[in-house]
Amino acid sequence: MVLLHVLFEHAAGYALFVVKEVEEIGMLLPQVEDCVLNIGKFNGMVSLAAFFPFKSAQAALDNINAISEGVVHADLKLFLETNLPIGGKKKAMLGVGDAKIGGALQEELGLAIQTGGVVAEILRGVRLHFHSLVKGLTAQAASKAQLGLGHSYSRAKVKFNVNRSDNMIIQSIALLDQLDKDINTFSMRVREWYGYHFPELIKIVTDNSTYCKMAQLIGNRKELSEESLESMEEVVMDSAKAQSILEASRSSMGMDISPIDLINIERFSNRVVSLAAYRLELQEYLHSKMGQVAPNLAALIGDVVGARLISHAGSLTNLAKYPASTVQILGAEKALFRALKTRGNTPKYGLIFHSTFIGRAAAKNKGRISRYLANKCTIASRIDAFSDVPTCVFGDKLRDQVEERLSFYETGEAPRKNLDVMKEAVIQAGEVAAEIKIKLAKKEKKRRKREKKLAALSTGDGEEEVGDANGEAEATENGEEKKKKKKQVAVQMEEEAPAAENGETPAKKKKKRKSEAMEVEPVAEAPETPQSEKKKKRKKKD
Repeated sequence: MVLLHVLFEHAAGYALFVVKEVEEIGMLLPQVEDCVLNIGKFNGMVSLAAFFPFKSAQAALDNINAISEGVVHADLKLFLETNLPIGGKKKAMLGVGDAKIGGALQEELGLAIQTGGVVAEILRGVRLHFHSLVKGLTAQAASKAQLGLGHSYSRAKVKFNVNRSDNMIIQSIALLDQLDKDINTFSMRVREWYGYHFPELIKIVTDNSTYCKMAQLIGNRKELSEESLESMEEVVMDSAKAQSILEASRSSMGMDISPIDLINIERFSNRVVSLAAYRLELQEYLHSKMGQVAPNLAALIGDVVGARLISHAGSLTNLAKYPASTVQILGAEKALFRALKTRGNTPKYGLIFHSTFIGRAAAKNKGRISRYLANKCTIASRIDAFSDVPTCVFGDKLRDQVEERLSFYETGEAPRKNLDVMKEAVIQAGEVAAEIKIKLAKKEKKRRKREKKLAALSTGDGEEEVGDANGEAEATENGEEKKKKKKQVAVQMEEEAPAAENGETPAKKKKKRKSEAMEVEPVAEAPETPQSEKKKKRKKKD
């Protein structure tokens, strides 16, 4: 006879249920499905053996994180060891809903685990009637616990740190690639459209955004004159090109254009120019974001290529988990599987091909340098993913190592050892991290001071409302005091004016006043005491 226990994980805690008459239930599975909806019949099949409530919301979050990752938490292990009968005539079997946690429990405790089938139906009934099966737990309290744990679990899973979110990098690089495609398509449309009127401009101005600006500036080529040379030079950044545009407009083979068509062309070219300007702003945003999230990867391989690697991997953490061999061919999966099917040569590089290092290497060294670069990219991504204070010191050192390896392939000059380079990088990174921490501490102090001032001002507003009447009276008194001070200053200025004419400065005048006061004031005689009288008599006798 097998004694089946079912483990149920709830937001309120762990619950262990005993299933009655396992063999009969196994034979009558459709009847189990019917009895799940009826609480009376379900109570006859299942009874609560033990319940372990979580002590706090943090404990619940830790346990649910461990279960989602397939790890046996210490609380779950203690709960099962305490309440699950291991010895005896009847063999104990534990039913769990997740096969991953079941495998971990089997390795940890050596239990017989069952998943699916009857266990899934019983867990469905337990989930439906859980608040009725556990005494002291209401449906409202159970729903509140589920809602609170769901919010905290989702918040933890979405992102650990708001400032280091790689989701923004993934979206921005996708938008950047889409903008490149759209700008190219729209620019070709402007070239074809405006080319009917001024076909010679296409050969003179090759850049797409510059062509759209020139189409917007020129308009009707017949109205172009030497007065607009300066404005054309500002756009083209070349006086010879501006002069050639002016000459080509005079002898152009293009057709005439109506004002309505010209207005539409100018509007469309204006949109393309604004898209090109927004693309530059987006590139600056991506640069700043990569400096916050993955500074070492950006310093090593560049902002765009690093962002593409993160986007292709799904997140920076996923990229950090990849081995160097996977990073090397990341983005060339189709070519890899095609080579495996046809038994051809596998690709040497994927997205890292867009790096400048591979382009600078010779044809015979491209595979070697791509392998070396992928190795350094893996190290940089792991440092970025798991470091507390983001710095670009390691990225700069790794970039220097790749440069040295390139020169070694070309000239044969031996590069530095990796151990020496990493020792230098660790020392420099420690210094930079200490400086960053000091700056952050100063910012935190300033923020606290501002909060205190705002709090004081908010409390002071209430006091001002109470003392409005007193404030009006004080304002009138202050006004009178200011008038008196102004009169005193005017009198002093009038007194100093004749003194300055006689060559006396205000400082000399003050000294003169003090000396006069010393002369005028009589010296105060000390009152005579009995001792002083005795001294006078002695002097007279002598």
